[in-house]
This record gives sequence, structure tokens and C-alpha cells, in this order.
Amino acid sequence: MDKLLDVRDLQVSFQTFFGEVEAVRGVSFSLEKGKTLAIVGESGCGKSVTANAIMQLLPKPPALYKNGEIFFEGEDLLKKNEAEMVNVRGNKISMVFQDPMTSLNPTMRVGDQIVEGVRRHQNLSNSDAKELAIEMLKKVSVPQAERRFKQYPHEFSGGMRQRVMIALAMASRPPLLIADEPTTALDVTVQAQILKLMKKLQNDFGSAIILITHDLGVVADMADDVIVMYAGQIVEQGHARDLFANPKHPYTQKLLAAVPKLTMDRNEELHSIEGTPPDLFKPPQGCAFFDRCHKAMKICEDNLPEFSEHGNGHASRCWLNHPSYVEMRK
Repeated sequence: MDKLLDVRDLQVSFQTFFGEVEAVRGVSFSLEKGKTLAIVGESGCGKSVTANAIMQLLPKPPALYKNGEIFFEGEDLLKKNEAEMVNVRGNKISMVFQDPMTSLNPTMRVGDQIVEGVRRHQNLSNSDAKELAIEMLKKVSVPQAERRFKQYPHEFSGGMRQRVMIALAMASRPPLLIADEPTTALDVTVQAQILKLMKKLQNDFGSAIILITHDLGVVADMADDVIVMYAGQIVEQGHARDLFANPKHPYTQKLLAAVPKLTMDRNEELHSIEGTPPDLFKPPQGCAFFDRCHKAMKICEDNLPEFSEHGNGHASRCWLNHPSYVEMRK
């Protein structure tokens, strides 16, 4: 397979006044060109830290890259200095953040912000960069692009600001786009428009996408592959169709069970996952989901399971799926 991104055993911690928080603990995954990878999980599971680590946006200190390699187009990004990463960010890898109002400069016209980003990475004149910026605003369906080019972020709605952010991110046609919960603050109708827009741009430019989200409906619609994270670790990964049709890890099963369904009886209670994630100041030795798992066994408390393969790239980290346990149950 033609890997665009290959993350190997990434470990990221944060040094705080109270001690070291082990935010990402041995995460490994890969992404092919032109594919969409969704990363899902509860808040605090390490999704955004993983994404920011890829672009080296985590300030050092307090962030500590304890271990790992991040190969992008064959080069380890963790070995690049800040000057080298400036040429990667926005040019090779772009990011769309959750809240565009805090990502856009409120004192600059939106068109000037796109032009600035384009000229930083491409050898274009100001007039050519302006023409490209207007073209990108049109591509993301901003009406009256020539007029809106001259407006400030506060003159745009939330959905339109997110379109501007996508135009800014895609202006240099990067091979990889990281979208960190890009539709969370938007209503359902606008969310559908933004997702449709991202799909269109992916088809037009051939970019790969890493989509970070809580919304499993978005995952089902957008993703080729899925990673489920919990307490800084990957607990299950595989093709989206396999993971939705046959989830193997109890955490994934509970996440899917918590999604309301149109076929539910009106009197049926919504499912929830009881308890809270573990404290990552002192992560558990065994399975991090042990305290919340209705299928937990004694071995889960003190022993971290290895990944069990289920075929077609589908794997989960659970003792229930370990070959020795499966054989014992036969």
C-alpha cells in the first residue's frame, strides 16, 4: 500500500505542576494517499494531541515527545526543526480547527489571510495569489466571493467562517488535511454541507484526510478507516464497514450502542457509558477500560493485551479477543 503517513509508537506527555500526564501512549497507524481516516473517542482520549503532534504544534515544554516516529512522505517529521516544519505546515499538511473564530485573525480581511498563506508557500505575485484566493472561496461555495474577499471574520456566519478555513487550508492543495472536529459548533444542515464540501475537495485535489470527531454518523458517512482511542491508546482499528458491522472491543460496542436509532421504542432508555476515563497522571497497568467494562476479567486489571487480528486490517486490544482466550472458550 502507498502510505502517505506512518505513525509508529507515538508517546506524548505533558509536564505539569502536579506531575507528568501521559496523553498519548504508544499510538501507531498509517494512512494511504487519498483516503479518509477517522479518529473517534471521548474527550481527553488523545485524538487532538495526536493530530497536533503530527504537525508539531504542541509547545515544548510542556509537551514531551517521549518516543515514536512520524513518517510523512518518507521523512520523519519529529526530526525536523521548526524552520523545516514551517515549510510543511499549510503546504504539505493543513489543519482545520474546531472553532474558526479563534483560528482566523479578527483584524485581517479573510481574503488577505488566504493570500498570505498562499504566498508563504507558493511563488506567486500578489495579484495571482488574490485570484487563487477568490477561486478557493468559490470552490467552498462562498457566495459573492469577490465581495466577501474584502470582509472580516466577524461579518461571516459560523458555517461561512468554517468554509473560509477550509479554503485557507486547501489553497496550497496539501496532500494531507487534518480536520479537528470541524463541524461540532455548526447546526446539522450546515454540518452536512461542510462534509459534502470536504468530500468534493478531496476528490478534486486527491488529498488524504484525518477526521477527528465524536459523531459516529459523520464517521459512517466520511471515513474509509477508523481508529477508536481510549485513555491515550488505540483500542480498535479497521475499515469503517467492518468496525460498524462487527465491533470487537467493549468500548467500541458501548459507543455504538449509545447512538440513538430511529427504530428505538419511545419508552426505551438511551444507553450511556457509566464511569469516567482513568487518570493519566498514573495510567493503569492493564486495560484502561477495565473499571467501566461489563465484560472485565481479572487478567484485564494488571495486564495490557496485545492487538488481536480479525482479518482485513481489523484489530482490537482486548483479552476477550486474544487467541488463547478464544481457544479456551471452544
